[in-house]
Amino acid sequence: MSKAETPETIILGLDPGTTVMGYGIIKVHKKQITLLQFGVIHLKKYENHELKLKKIFERVLSLIDDYHPDHVALEAPFFGKNVQSMLKLGRAQGVAMAAALSRDIPITEYAPKKVKQSVTGNGNASKEQVAAMLQTLLKFQEAPKLLDATDALAVALCHHFQGGKTTKNFKSWGAFLSENPRRIK
Repeated sequence: MSKAETPETIILGLDPGTTVMGYGIIKVHKKQITLLQFGVIHLKKYENHELKLKKIFERVLSLIDDYHPDHVALEAPFFGKNVQSMLKLGRAQGVAMAAALSRDIPITEYAPKKVKQSVTGNGNASKEQVAAMLQTLLKFQEAPKLLDATDALAVALCHHFQGGKTTKNFKSWGAFLSENPRRIK
């Protein structure tokens, strides 16, 4: 590859959840952004939380093995009042991170407001506004019924707009934990 050529970059965006988990995959080559895939992982049908976590790990690994992303970008959980919900969401995010780390793919987290700001120019945009902007930017016809898919796509696009590089390149759990000691209790 000559110096004038730029390699393509594939970004997997994830919107962690324990009922529905969104994913979106884009390819960036030079200034061209191409939508590769987006959708949701339905988790409601699994009886217990452990099975849901196992399914998240397996499906994220499957997406990684199918699309070979260079980066994984996740939406960071927002702080809510329900501690049990936060705990479950954090576990879902952790399992998705573990899947990426098991394939040596760097991960980056983005706050929900940062994602919305990056895609729409408004950190308080609604899910519907985010989906509409993505339809315009990535030229797809119909927004999915479950907006978790477009939320994940927005995370991938946000990562690209932020420079497409990870600010923290975590190649192992040890590296992640040493950079995030406050997460160890």
